[in-house]
Amino acid sequence: MSSNQIRYLQELKLKFQSYASISDASWQLIENIVEFQSVKKGEILLQNRHIAKKIHFICKGALRAFITDAAGNIYNKNIFLEGDFAGSTASLIQQTPSDFSIETLEDSILININYKKYRALIDQNTDLKSYYIAYLEKNWVIEKEQREISLVMENATQRYLNLLAKHPDISERIALLHIASHLGITPTQLSRIRKELQKDL
Repeated sequence: MSSNQIRYLQELKLKFQSYASISDASWQLIENIVEFQSVKKGEILLQNRHIAKKIHFICKGALRAFITDAAGNIYNKNIFLEGDFAGSTASLIQQTPSDFSIETLEDSILININYKKYRALIDQNTDLKSYYIAYLEKNWVIEKEQREISLVMENATQRYLNLLAKHPDISERIALLHIASHLGITPTQLSRIRKELQKDL
């Protein structure tokens, strides 16, 4: 295992432990079911209407989850960067086809977790179960609710500023059309917002 892979595994371990304390024995079980993957920009990791099988932890790079409607219009559901987990949670849990696709926006290095083996470990280990509950509560209850409120209560400029606060270099890495779609606005609107913010500097 390379020094980079050792470092990335440590980052994954810290991510797990940011939600709940995990024993060394349980962590070794997690390490046994992960695999590294290097992917080029533009690759599809999950195709819509396919059943998800993996959770992706982003060591390096960027991904997007996007939805294509019946007319062929594309909407970004989410953008994921280093330190994020990506995947279709509903598809994984229910073992039903995903409603969206996941694509790499940059050359990326991922740690993939086999979901079926992962769920078996959660069922068998109390500390991993505590982690899983805490993760779902934070990401699928608290943050989801905050994002929904933000879309209703905050204007596009504030949503863009919030995104920059979380990921300061995102506009240098990700095409503006993807950022605009993520924010629920058009690229023209985003360009206008960026110009107004430049004036205020």
